[in-house]
Amino acid sequence: MSSKENITSIKTNKKGGDSSDDLSTVPALDLSPEGFAFLDDLKNLKRTFDLKTLSPKVTKRVLFLKDIQVEHDELEEKFLAEKATLEATYDNLYKPLFAKRYEIVNGMVEAEADKEGVPNFWLIAMKTNEMLANEITERDEAALKYLKDIRSCRVEDKSRNFKLEFHFDPNPYFKNSVLSKTYHVTDEDGPVLEKVIGTDIEWYPGKCLTHKVVVKKKTKKGSKKINNIPMTKTETCESFFNFFKPPEIPEIDEVDDYDDVDTIMTEELQNLMDQDYDIAVTIRDKLIPHAVSWFTGEALVDEDDSDDDNDDHDDDDEKSD
Repeated sequence: MSSKENITSIKTNKKGGDSSDDLSTVPALDLSPEGFAFLDDLKNLKRTFDLKTLSPKVTKRVLFLKDIQVEHDELEEKFLAEKATLEATYDNLYKPLFAKRYEIVNGMVEAEADKEGVPNFWLIAMKTNEMLANEITERDEAALKYLKDIRSCRVEDKSRNFKLEFHFDPNPYFKNSVLSKTYHVTDEDGPVLEKVIGTDIEWYPGKCLTHKVVVKKKTKKGSKKINNIPMTKTETCESFFNFFKPPEIPEIDEVDDYDDVDTIMTEELQNLMDQDYDIAVTIRDKLIPHAVSWFTGEALVDEDDSDDDNDDHDDDDEKSD
């Protein structure tokens, strides 16, 4: 899946009912409250055009068109199956290369004359990518220096499900040696993000990077103080490690009708889910396979060239109009 792929970030109810009325799984549909309002109108829309009004000749042509559509759909289904098989084949071919990269980065084999490895390889590679750099705080950097590898794998063969694994050396921040994030995507009526599972990070005392302790405002005059100790509270804060605690995806079948959807699905939540998925796909499709290019900065040149090509195509389209 590319980062440009449209995916519906919500689990929908597929139980019962006429399939022609089940419009809740339309891919690329806006699932903001306004989007659900449109969806509700769409479900109640009555067909105003009657195929029976067509002349026999036109009806015959439509039947031929339907045959063509069926052939197309059969070919598309075959294409997707072959594509999944091909991707799985090349995933296996990539693994030895990634294994060699891992050994050199972590100083396990000699590259020239020493075994020092490449310090801060993954941190630098991640910070070179604009999307990932925006997620990394200065506090995160100290922990990410212990990151020794990032891996991606399919959860099941011939499926869209995938898992990201972040492998760490022993460090003073958390006990986990591996932090993972798993994405379950169904593909019955277009891609639907069904659920996301992240690792619970076992932080060492006082080392949590996703929360900070702040001193509460001074008490009002006359209020009692407890042993003159300032009152504190814990607040969430920005951190790349929030990535491993994904937004919870609501299920439409938990509510009685679409009028209640806006109580469980907000535009803010939809945006968070979209951003979370975009980050995961960027790591899987850009960072992992081209980590060396991101480390050296060459990937930035490739990105700029790609953007220039897209701008040129846009200009050509405008001229043709």
